[in-house]
Formats: sequence, structure tokens, C-alpha cells
Amino acid sequence: MIYKFNNYIPIIDASSFVHPQAAVTGNVIIGKDCYIGPGAALRGDWGQIILEDGCNVQENCTLHMFPGITVLLKEGAHIGHGAVIHGAEIGRNSLVGMNAVIMDNVVLGEECIVGALTFIKAGSNIAARSVVAGNPYKIIKEVTEEMLQWKTEGTALYQQLPIDMMNHWEICEPLRTMPENYKPMNNHYKTWKETKK
Repeated sequence: MIYKFNNYIPIIDASSFVHPQAAVTGNVIIGKDCYIGPGAALRGDWGQIILEDGCNVQENCTLHMFPGITVLLKEGAHIGHGAVIHGAEIGRNSLVGMNAVIMDNVVLGEECIVGALTFIKAGSNIAARSVVAGNPYKIIKEVTEEMLQWKTEGTALYQQLPIDMMNHWEICEPLRTMPENYKPMNNHYKTWKETKK
């Protein structure tokens, strides 16, 4: 659902897809080819949220801030399921892993990869192309070209998803029996480990 707050109405590019079970409130600007998954909450009530082109905010993520702060996701930022971005800036083409928490006034450089369940404390400044993991976080190495390619390919799937959703998504009733001609999906995106084989 899209909500007006304090005379701010979210601005969402027509090429982006916001699931109706997401909540986008107030001072929120969403650029082109962005995907916002069900259960995501982008709450621009006390400050501003800006998503540049090609970002994705997956299921059950929270984007919020203290008063007067802007949350900024730069182009191609990829926010994994359940992550919390609170008053932070996420660099261009960076990935934030599932259930990670990025706190206030963090500046995450471009092309970073943040591991699942990572906690980045308030005020941290993470250099570009860092691999970050742990609670509390540690910078464990530099993002390689191979890792960056894997991340970029994964994000490209989410950049295609808005148009796929607009063209093929619809509310329906479930089938109650298996159709005779049922075929399982055979699309296979390689995990990071599979790319190493």
C-alpha cells in the first residue's frame, strides 16, 4: 500500500513494481526499474528515503531513520530479505545480505558485499569493494571481480523482475489438484559456491 503522510506522497517511477503488501509511506522517492517485495516497509515519516534506479528491497525489509535523516540507496543497491537500513547510505551496486542491520549515519561504499546477519554500527564508514561480515562487523577482504560479477548478475534478475511482475503477476485462487501437464521450473541461478566449481 502507498500512504500519504504530512502532505508527502511517495513518488514511484512507472517502471518500478511495489507489491501491494509492502508499505511505502510519505517522503519516499523510488527511481526506475526498482522492485519492492511484500512485507517491505519504507517509512518516510521523519526523513526522506531515496532509491536510485535499479534498486531492490526484498521481502520484510525495513527502511527508516531518525528525524531529519535521509536513507539513500544508490543505483543498483540490493537489499536482501529481512534487512534493516536505518538512516544509512548504501553505495552503488552494493549488496546487503539477508537480515543484516545497517545503522544510522553508516556510509557503505560502492560495490560492497555485506554478509547475512551482519550488524554495522552507527557512524561506520565502509570503503568501496569491502566484504563485510559479523556481529559486530569486520571487513574481511576485498570484493573480487568474480564476486562483483555474481552480485551484478543477481541484481540484474531483480531489475528485470518489475516488468515481469507487471506482465505476469495476478491474484488467483490455488489449484486443488496437480495438473497432468505440470512441469517444474528448471531455471537455475548459480549460487556463489556453485560458481567456484
